[in-house]
Amino acid sequence: MEHKSNDSSIFKVAINLIGACIISGLIIATVFTLTAATAAEKLVEIKNSSLQSMVTEADTIKEIQGKPEWFEAMKNGKLIAYIVPAESKGYAGAVELLVAISPDFKVMKYTITASKETPGLGDKAKDAPFAGQFVGKDAEHLEVTKDPSKTQLIQAISGSTITSRAVTKAVREAVEAVTAFAEGGK
Repeated sequence: MEHKSNDSSIFKVAINLIGACIISGLIIATVFTLTAATAAEKLVEIKNSSLQSMVTEADTIKEIQGKPEWFEAMKNGKLIAYIVPAESKGYAGAVELLVAISPDFKVMKYTITASKETPGLGDKAKDAPFAGQFVGKDAEHLEVTKDPSKTQLIQAISGSTITSRAVTKAVREAVEAVTAFAEGGK
């Protein structure tokens, strides 16, 4: 008789677990359904805030048709910047950026959106001493150097030359892509 009692207790436990899983699944599905629209709105809000922080003086930022994730920043109806994604391989993997480029094809600013570079070394690429060197530079001057006398070029981060080159390459390619697009319409 004990054998039957164990079988029925295992059966009861299994039924209880199945019931708990079904109820949990229904609760999760309901919460997801109720919050999906809010989450999508929040993502758009975060993206717009990110873009606005790239070109703070812009009053309008709109996506460029036919160029996914490319944007034009406008002020009083006049183009003041392009904001485009860029990517290059760094020391620990891909370094992804957003780059703001002026209509005369010079770097205004960049921000790193994703990176796995070494903390304390490669992650310095997001900081002012390094990032500030890019402002006002055209594609021709986006080259990494270790020679401090070559102030027209980008000075490498000490101990992080690979990351310095990756960021510089990504920014240069973004400037070149915007130049080709604006001049050739592609």
